[in-house]
Amino acid sequence: MMEVAYQPRIDSEIESLVERINPPSVCVDNDADPNCTLVKVDSANKYGILLDMVQVLADLDLVISKSYISSDGDWFMDVFHVTDQLGNKLTDRSLILYIQQAICYSRKGGITKEMQSNLKREVQQRHVSTEHTAFEITGIDRPGLLSEISAVLTDIGCHVTAAVAWTHHERAAMVIYLEDGFNGGPIIDPIRKAQVKGHLDIVMEAHQRVGDESRVVVSVVEAKGAPVGWAHTERRLHELMYAERDYENCFGCDCCSGDRCDALWRGRCERIHVAIEACNGYSMVSVKCRDRPKLLFDTVCALKELQFVVFHAVAGARGSTAEQEYFIRKKNGCTLETEGQRERLRHCLVAAISRRASRGFKLDVRTKNKMGLLSDVTRTVRENGLSITRAEMSTQGENAVGSFYVAGVSGGEKDENAVEAVVRELRGVVVSAVKTVGMVSTRLGSSSDVEEENRAKSSIGRLLWSKLERLSTSIRR
Repeated sequence: MMEVAYQPRIDSEIESLVERINPPSVCVDNDADPNCTLVKVDSANKYGILLDMVQVLADLDLVISKSYISSDGDWFMDVFHVTDQLGNKLTDRSLILYIQQAICYSRKGGITKEMQSNLKREVQQRHVSTEHTAFEITGIDRPGLLSEISAVLTDIGCHVTAAVAWTHHERAAMVIYLEDGFNGGPIIDPIRKAQVKGHLDIVMEAHQRVGDESRVVVSVVEAKGAPVGWAHTERRLHELMYAERDYENCFGCDCCSGDRCDALWRGRCERIHVAIEACNGYSMVSVKCRDRPKLLFDTVCALKELQFVVFHAVAGARGSTAEQEYFIRKKNGCTLETEGQRERLRHCLVAAISRRASRGFKLDVRTKNKMGLLSDVTRTVRENGLSITRAEMSTQGENAVGSFYVAGVSGGEKDENAVEAVVRELRGVVVSAVKTVGMVSTRLGSSSDVEEENRAKSSIGRLLWSKLERLSTSIRR
């Protein structure tokens, strides 16, 4: 028999009154643990607040090494053990104040620009203002897709102010923010919007197989729970990928359970282990996989998308292996009773974790912002035989910054040579290239390295060879 936990209906005005009487308490403690900073949050409970809190920490690129979550009843108490990317405690007073304010304001309509301006560091633009026109694009992935899209946008006079693209299980999802020309402001004219959408539709429908579907939507994008006028792009991409059903046939480790997988604990198993069982009126979900940044955000985001409420949770890591345990129920109070329900949740969690998995090579970009920059970078990657598996690019003042994860067909030395060729051709744009295999990263080179090498080895032969390469590239095009 299905176990149901009935919950009283709470009027929104009463819920708001409870929050005003008991405002959130956010304590940032640097004394309790010698190795990390503790962020302790006590507040009246509210559906989705866990994701909002994790999102604040993730957007600051902080490392959450442990977390303890308890929100049974009308109150929740959460503790996060965090450090910066270098493993140091948080000592910057402006950063501590920002965390306290951002967690509180995430419940009241979002983080303000004034709060961000008071922070003495840059916050990654996970929230992108919809003062720029947003296009959501989903469909079947293929090599060079982002290059084709960005080239078309440049040809019709659109400037990409920010773009995030994910690929997974032969599906692609992108959120692209545009201006009508460089510094031209949002696209307001409905006819102009329709024209841009029409060009993007043509790109997505090209090479489309029978039965394949693609979607281009012009919208004021709002992630679920986001304030009006703002969108958290990564949350939106999880939603788009889920709508594309990229989780189908997305299996974790099927050789054994996570507890018995010796390869996992030795750091040799790259697969994801998800186990689900009934436990004292909850569905207990155990996740074990290779640790990586933003893992907690991705799993909590998946649970929120599937309308689950996290009542208790513990997350941490042993060496390079992350362990997470959630005690959950559906929003309506039901637990997972059938194997079909459990299997679907397993697939969705594996997909959510896999979407951001690092594979291939990471190219970091930083250069002066200009019209057609995204098209230039993606075209160079495509012409060197590489595919973009994930990309993120945005503007910071007069500069454009971003990261591109690229992979080739062979996966061997040829791919490294292709990446080095991209770095050479985009000298002054690509600032570093890193090979990523699981948790291991190997630096291949940077634009400054290339400049030094060219200075030391420049010759008539090298210059001639460079010209021949460019000629060959133009012929292939």
